[in-house]
Amino acid sequence: MTLKAIALDAPELRIEGALEVQKSPDKIIVCRLPDWTRAQSPEPAFDLMAAMTSGVRLSLATDSERIELDFLATGLQFEGEDRRPIVFDVYVNGTLFARESIRSGHTVRVDDRSVGFTVGEANTLRLCDLGAGRKHICIYLPQSAMTEVLGLRLPVAASLFDQNDTRRHWGHYGSSISHGMDADGPSETWPAMVARQLGLNLTNLGFAGQCHLDGFVARTLRDGPFDLISLKLGANIVASDSMRQRTFASAVHALLDTIRDGKPNVPILLISPIYCPLIDDMPGPVKRLEGGAYLRLPRQAAIEDGALCLSAVRTQLKAIFERRRGAGDKNLHYLDGLGLFSAADLAMMPDQLHPNADGHRLMAQRFGQSRPDDFGGFADQALAPT
Repeated sequence: MTLKAIALDAPELRIEGALEVQKSPDKIIVCRLPDWTRAQSPEPAFDLMAAMTSGVRLSLATDSERIELDFLATGLQFEGEDRRPIVFDVYVNGTLFARESIRSGHTVRVDDRSVGFTVGEANTLRLCDLGAGRKHICIYLPQSAMTEVLGLRLPVAASLFDQNDTRRHWGHYGSSISHGMDADGPSETWPAMVARQLGLNLTNLGFAGQCHLDGFVARTLRDGPFDLISLKLGANIVASDSMRQRTFASAVHALLDTIRDGKPNVPILLISPIYCPLIDDMPGPVKRLEGGAYLRLPRQAAIEDGALCLSAVRTQLKAIFERRRGAGDKNLHYLDGLGLFSAADLAMMPDQLHPNADGHRLMAQRFGQSRPDDFGGFADQALAPT
């Protein structure tokens, strides 16, 4: 079958879930945060996580029965472990059509002492037998890799069409638990599953190890195209011991104040931490061990000296919600993270810190069941793109 190259800057090709998209005829480079935030980035690890394509999708409407997509992925490998899986999920008219894992691409190698880089090769995702007639194709890019799109080919007779997307835009901010590297595929992180359940256009600002209430993220949420915002806070702050009880409450208020400066009426959902036994009642920091396990480092005079644990974060977030709600912010809502994942679910948290793939599915299911009924009403009249 003869194929034709499609210019990657064609307006019919849409990138969803990234706030920085650089498109040229032969390359698409994305970042989940706007380019201006890099000047304020605290460390290279943050840049790496923001560039990973968790929740980022290539969306197109076409009558093509075949698609070839060239890409270059940069994966992540921790010392003593295999490289994190690099997985693409392909949906046709809202149904999972294919899941493809790839082994090629660059690799960023991380240990306690250094960061290394191994050069790899580009690859091609080939999708056949997509069916006749016009259809919507959504390709989820890998959640645990940086991904550059290098080419797109369709049969000569195939066409691309404009897309009509009436979904409301959801911006979600969180940690590795939202980033979702432990999910089976990029469409099965818990935020991605919730977005499909509720018919929302997701931008996942879950950054593994890097959710520390940074001001540039607050301004991104303030200025971004969001109709709905959720904030799942606390896990990284406790695990990294980056704040105390005194500073955490003030930083959360500042985050909310900044968002409200630009979005006075947008529904905001505060989500407290899920259960994590290492730091639920004891403070961090935690250290990653070779092989993927975690160890909490002991501290003396910690809690009584103002250190945070997850249970203290839940108490503070609930108090912040009640205070601000009582002061008149009726579009602020609260969800207890223990309602998403509790001590009873520990079998789905093998490293004592991150839910596994079944844990992500459980969290998505429970979010749909327990979210506040007045949280925007976004499940009503939500339409998928066509």
